[in-house]
Amino acid sequence: MSTMTITLERTPRTLQIGDNAIEVAELSIRLPFARKPADLGEVGGQGQTKIYITETKELTPAEFDAFASSLLVSRDWLRGKGGGAGDGYLCVEVKAPGRPYLYVNPEGGDYARYVARLG
Repeated sequence: MSTMTITLERTPRTLQIGDNAIEVAELSIRLPFARKPADLGEVGGQGQTKIYITETKELTPAEFDAFASSLLVSRDWLRGKGGGAGDGYLCVEVKAPGRPYLYVNPEGGDYARYVARLG
C-alpha cells in the first residue's frame, strides 16, 4: 500500500461573533460541504467553503469508522458547536490514524449536519 503526506497551513485567527471573540485555526484551503450526509459515501459536493477549526476530535480507527458510517446519529461531543462565520464554517476537525480528515459543522446541533472531507 502506498501512502501520501498532506501538509496544510493553519493560520491562527480571532473571529468576532456578536459579543464573543473565538480563537480558531483557519485552514489554508477551502473544501466542499455536504448537507446532512448519511455516511462518507455522500460527502462531497460543489462549492468551496472556508474552514475555521474550533477544536480537533481524535478517534481510534474503529471509532472513526462507526462515526463515518452513521453521520446523522447524535453525538454529545458535537452538541452546541459549529455555525457560520462570515464566508466560512466553524468546524470540529475529526481525525483518526489511516483515515481521511473530516470537518464537521453541526450548526449548534449534535450530529454532523455539514461535512467536508480531506483525503
